[in-house]
Amino acid sequence: MENVAAQILEFMMLFAFGFSWPFAIARTLKAKRVDGKSPAFMAIVLFGYLCGILAHVVEGTKLWLVAVYLADMALVSTDLVLYFRYARLNRRPSERT
Repeated sequence: MENVAAQILEFMMLFAFGFSWPFAIARTLKAKRVDGKSPAFMAIVLFGYLCGILAHVVEGTKLWLVAVYLADMALVSTDLVLYFRYARLNRRPSERT
């Protein structure tokens, strides 16, 4: 029998992490700048979410949590796309190629 408490705690962890990303996305859209953001950090977070998904798929349990991982990955990916868009737009004309 699966541990329901562990599933709820994992969901809460994913929810807490995912809850912060819309605020980061909104801040980026408002400021149109990405100062202080790290694309490497966002890529590592995406890798971590992917590993969490794969763990559930390999084990064949708690597949409903995969949907939460995917939602979080969509938010982080959105922020990462915005990072590259605004980083490119904010470069000085002499730096553009």
